[in-house]
Amino acid sequence: METAHTAHLHTLTDWLQHCEQLHPANIDMGLARVGEVARRLRLAFDCPVITVAGTNGKGSTCAMLDAICREAGWRTGVYSSPHLVHFEERCRIQGAPVAGADLVAHFQAVEDARTQGGESISLTYFEFTTLAILRLMSQAGLDVAILEVGLGGRLDATNIVDADCAVITSVDVDHVEYLGADRESIGREKAGIMRAGRPVVVSDPMPPASVLAHAQDIGADLWRFGQDFNFSGDKQQWAWAGRGRRYAGLAYPALRGANQLINASGALAALEALRQRLPVTAQAVRLGLAHVELPGRFQIVPGQPALVLDVAHNPHSAAALAANLDAMGFFPATHAVFGAMADKDLAPMLAKVAPIIDRWYFTDLPTPRALSAQQLQHKWHALQMAAGARREVPTSTHASPQQALDAALEAAQPTDRIVVFGSFYTVGGVLQQGVPRLQAKHLGA
Repeated sequence: METAHTAHLHTLTDWLQHCEQLHPANIDMGLARVGEVARRLRLAFDCPVITVAGTNGKGSTCAMLDAICREAGWRTGVYSSPHLVHFEERCRIQGAPVAGADLVAHFQAVEDARTQGGESISLTYFEFTTLAILRLMSQAGLDVAILEVGLGGRLDATNIVDADCAVITSVDVDHVEYLGADRESIGREKAGIMRAGRPVVVSDPMPPASVLAHAQDIGADLWRFGQDFNFSGDKQQWAWAGRGRRYAGLAYPALRGANQLINASGALAALEALRQRLPVTAQAVRLGLAHVELPGRFQIVPGQPALVLDVAHNPHSAAALAANLDAMGFFPATHAVFGAMADKDLAPMLAKVAPIIDRWYFTDLPTPRALSAQQLQHKWHALQMAAGARREVPTSTHASPQQALDAALEAAQPTDRIVVFGSFYTVGGVLQQGVPRLQAKHLGA
């Protein structure tokens, strides 16, 4: 039912602008508001739902679950956030982003439910868009719905859905103003996606005690890394073992990086926990892990110089990025395009990757939440002075990630590498026209 107020909203862009203008003030961050709109929408799933929370590794875990289930013949839907370039990336049906036009009716339905009876319920941008996508997924004839938690877990809009299986990946310090200042507090928030009597897979090798305690308190079926499932391997192949099932001779996942076996192990444990409702074959596991794709997660783009794209935006993921860059082998120089939000713990992030970087290109980002390129440059120089750095590392500032990448390409030799990291906005900024294939000028050319 289109109201006079929303009669002009015909496209996804119109609706996203409408959601951005809602800006509810002094909003209660509980789930009661979102739950009431979901009740009015009669939002329900008639397929297994897997919800994935964690500081890092959520996106990779969701992508692996999706790829394996599709190889097994199941019709899949994935909700993830944020997006890199286009909003439609947040909802993938059978591996493909939904069409913006297909979302419009669901935005209208959320607005109608939100304003039903003339008494409006306040929703944030994230809550409104999440409800619209969940409604589309609930009507898409799915065999499995995979939901990536946006922030925390307990109060996240995705938590209005009772998951059949919850997955908690790594827990680290991030978003401290919302989730708490230490791993125990943050773990308590993420544990909120658990449900009594249902499986919860904890793939963090050293989970906070708060996560394990909550599982015990509510009587969840805890699958713990190192106890209920584990992996082993060498440089050629790896194996996974869980409760009563084992996969041997597996090729490494197509997603690169030091932590991907931990993420893959959690995904396999979730599928094992749901095997009665969502059986997958060993062949589906092999093919799914071989074909899985996820842009911006230690994505190496061949070229001259090589390009690495990574949405590492906290100390834990920055440490993983540093280890992964180190494992790539020798490059004469590494150029870093970096942009970040103002609420990030920059000092340890920069310290993790600094020894590998030979030149920095700090960039502005198109959001008021971001630090400016100049602020980043000042923080970098302050850290260098405090650390008594002996190495001279050139820096420059740029108005956009693309301009920063252009400057890096201009300065780089064909045998160098360029790494773009720090935020979804940073990586998304160089993907606006598709994945760039770099071709530096050769000396004397």
